[in-house]
Amino acid sequence: MSAVAAAVRASGAVRGWPTILLVVGAGIVSAFQVGKAPAALETVRADLGLDLSTASWLLSAFAVVGAVSGIAIGIGADHVGARRMAVGGLLLQAAASVAGAAAGDATLLLASRVVEGLGFLAVVVAAPALVVAVAQDDRRSRAIAAWGTFMPVGIAGVMVAALLLPLVGWRGFWLGNAAILAGYAGLLAVGTRGLATDAEPRPIGPDVAAVLAARGPWLLAGLFACFTGGFFALFGFLPTILSERLAAGPGAASLLTALAVVVNVVGNLGCGWLLARGVGHRMLLVAGFVLVAAAGFGIVGVDLPGWLAYAVCLAVSAAVGVVPVALFDLAPAQAPRPELLGATIGFLMQGNNVGLLAGPAVAGALAETAGWASVAPFIAVVAAVAIGLVFALRRRG
Repeated sequence: MSAVAAAVRASGAVRGWPTILLVVGAGIVSAFQVGKAPAALETVRADLGLDLSTASWLLSAFAVVGAVSGIAIGIGADHVGARRMAVGGLLLQAAASVAGAAAGDATLLLASRVVEGLGFLAVVVAAPALVVAVAQDDRRSRAIAAWGTFMPVGIAGVMVAALLLPLVGWRGFWLGNAAILAGYAGLLAVGTRGLATDAEPRPIGPDVAAVLAARGPWLLAGLFACFTGGFFALFGFLPTILSERLAAGPGAASLLTALAVVVNVVGNLGCGWLLARGVGHRMLLVAGFVLVAAAGFGIVGVDLPGWLAYAVCLAVSAAVGVVPVALFDLAPAQAPRPELLGATIGFLMQGNNVGLLAGPAVAGALAETAGWASVAPFIAVVAAVAIGLVFALRRRG
């Protein structure tokens, strides 16, 4: 059991699923901030007169922040305390969303997105440590699985909420998100009161060196980079692919994409159920990456009817949800020391964001020069590299 969990027991706090779900909710409202930019992109472009190149940075700002600062945020969570970091991250996102709503040009809006990205990363790095702290050993895998649903649920939820854009405008949409974030910060602060997660003061340098010198965090980061790189090489372009294959309009393509994203929750929860029944992480990860490779060929590699290609999207999205949950569940065992769990998760998220940047960029370039069918072999290579990394993981803990 981690040092954080031991501190919780010592505090005498009575915790359980209500607290775990409260923490998951913090991830969901943070994920709203990831999904709100693509959902409102055309409205923002029309209002501010942005070209497509500038607007694309509204989408990638979060990934850039995460790719360069994940381990730093993780070290901060270990030193400041996971609870303070999560509440502070929600408030930082709220303030940045208010600033973004007031933006009169691209510069301030992009700056606000960078700050939102820092707040988002603070929450998603600190929250798993809170989940591990609250969950007893016999429910940890299921609790981590519940946490793993935050991204698909949040993105799908904000895509549906984007139907309100014609009524409130993108600035009202930003302000509404700010209100939700600020309110949830207060709720999380009250709901986790008494949860002892603060670490003893210690030098930062040795902690950074310990994480960078350890094998486990590098492998987890590499695996997450492969997963997001391969997955979003396809799903990042899904509205475009659906428009071409199903002749779906923008609204229909957005809703179909939201459905394809939210069914990922099936794999998230299924992974927790399987882990609790003794199925190994290695088996789940290998199966997940095989399916990622299969998705490339099923969706764009062969000329399936449009409806069948979309059915493949749904099936694969549901199944590969096992991968992020298995990686989060491995983090405590792969951390160099229990008190470096936050730094390890931060490094894992850094890999996630590197994949989120690289995968769609490579896939877009391949599709532009050689057609969508050329993306399938690229995804297969990424999946093969990931399977090699799975077998490099050492069993610990």
